Amino acid sequence: MKALFSVFLWLYFSFLFAVFFVLISIVFLFTFLFDPYRKAPNKVLSIMAKLMMKASPKWKINIEGTEKFDPEVPTVFVANHQSFLDMALAYHLPWQMKWVSKRSLALIPVMGWLVWLTGHLTINRNSKSALKRLDNLVQPLKDNIPVMIFPEGTRTLDGDLKRFKNGAFLLAHEYGFNLQPMVLEGGHIAMKSGSKIVEPIVSFSISILDPIKTSEFKDINTLKDHTHQLIDEELKRIRTH
Repeated sequence: MKALFSVFLWLYFSFLFAVFFVLISIVFLFTFLFDPYRKAPNKVLSIMAKLMMKASPKWKINIEGTEKFDPEVPTVFVANHQSFLDMALAYHLPWQMKWVSKRSLALIPVMGWLVWLTGHLTINRNSKSALKRLDNLVQPLKDNIPVMIFPEGTRTLDGDLKRFKNGAFLLAHEYGFNLQPMVLEGGHIAMKSGSKIVEPIVSFSISILDPIKTSEFKDINTLKDHTHQLIDEELKRIRTH
């Protein structure tokens, strides 16, 4: 059954990507002159993401803490990274975000084009210019477009939280933006890293934690360690309930 569901899921995802690439391209062509942050194409992508998470009737999503986000305050979201499904899962939140993803994603046909059409940022995390690229997010943040960054840099293999890289914390601390931890759970169960077999019965969770005022931290290492602890504790709490 898992093998059959997995075949169906990848065919279903391929269909969605093909159809929504056409739709998003059309929306982009009609809106790019007056939509600098590509909100309209991103809205269409959010529909695709929600349809992706309907692949199985046994995929359930629980969302907590959305009231903790203030859309009037420039905010950098940071979350743990478990699987390919994390972005589709987080698109269920009631606000749009600019995403930061690895440069290799932009090289994948259709997927990479969708990233570009919807205005998300790709960076080469091994490049010295990666941190400078994050400066492209400063103006959107000042215009109250929240940003989403996975500080682990890549997906976890076992669901455990990995060490955080500095980029998100440098960006938030340098400009005084709020940092808001987000915890995603279920992705590593649904799609184990390196496997094409997908679990048809999974309970997914999104938990938004309280915002962190970065100006209260003297350096990014303290800020980074504090954020890591908060996400790790919330991840353990979710798994024990």
